[in-house]
Amino acid sequence: MFRQLSLISLSILSLNGLVQCSFAQDEVELPSYPRINLAPVYEVDPAWPDKPDDYVWEAMPGIAVDGNDQVWTFTRSSPPVQLYKTDGSFVRAWGDDSIGTAHHIKIDRDGNVWVADIGLHIIRQFTPEGRILRTLGTPGIAGADETHLNKPTDMAIAPNGDVFVSDGYGNNRIVHFAADGSFVREWGTLGVGPADLSLPHAIEIDSKGRIYVADRNNVRIQIYDQGGKLLDSWKNVIVPWGFCMTAEDELWVCGSSPMGWEEHPDYPGAPLSCPPKDQIVMKFNTAGRALQLWSMPKGTDGAEQPGDLNWVHAVAVDSAGNLYLGDIIGKRAQKFVLRTR
Repeated sequence: MFRQLSLISLSILSLNGLVQCSFAQDEVELPSYPRINLAPVYEVDPAWPDKPDDYVWEAMPGIAVDGNDQVWTFTRSSPPVQLYKTDGSFVRAWGDDSIGTAHHIKIDRDGNVWVADIGLHIIRQFTPEGRILRTLGTPGIAGADETHLNKPTDMAIAPNGDVFVSDGYGNNRIVHFAADGSFVREWGTLGVGPADLSLPHAIEIDSKGRIYVADRNNVRIQIYDQGGKLLDSWKNVIVPWGFCMTAEDELWVCGSSPMGWEEHPDYPGAPLSCPPKDQIVMKFNTAGRALQLWSMPKGTDGAEQPGDLNWVHAVAVDSAGNLYLGDIIGKRAQKFVLRTR
């Protein structure tokens, strides 16, 4: 018995010595991992765009890419609507005599420009050159009926010409207008319940006609049919500030990760997402599955570096997959180039 135990002890000691010797000689080799970017990577283009020298950007709440891969920026300065190519070259600008205070901007299937004007309490449709085609709401007068809006935040245009408006800051409702501008219906009221809204801040529509609403203060994305029936709710994933729906029915959302209610000293009474604790962009399919997440550095007020974001407010994507982001405190639009593998 003693002899057997001795042999076992010697074997363990010998094995331990071999292991120690192996590690001491550093003979263990790691596998050669593939060196490719499996996750998308974006790099800021600090030279984009080639903005005219006399243009000074202020808060940049709106940005959109049209069918010709031209980038429309919507800023709270003069001129408010500015058009650039994806290479950064300047095309034209307009809007000083027809726009009050910028919020979100959209381009419809015919290339016309839609803006949400929180200063004039209206939604307006323009030609690409800036001629007014249509006005929803009563310019300069806030209200909550069929002909008045109160600081509307965004609009989604259906293929048949119907318009869905997130009448967000003042009324916390969604308003459906027919293609001729007549009132169809409304839904939503201020609150935190399943049927409520708290600052509907952006709106989009997919190829099946479903309506997506950025219910910002409630930290969720609400999906409705066109009659206002709630179909789905994506909760506590992102504080949604801006939307962009692609032709492939992929919903890009910019904002921040969920957070508690806080106030910025310059914005007393502002919603919980002010100031955001971080800056993220996410892509979802129509079932609510997150397909992609990308975070950018949170900039410091007045000292933002290229690639920093500070209150990211709007997102757009071009045909090459590059991202365009506009922010409020950073007061600029930036291009983030998709790096190939």
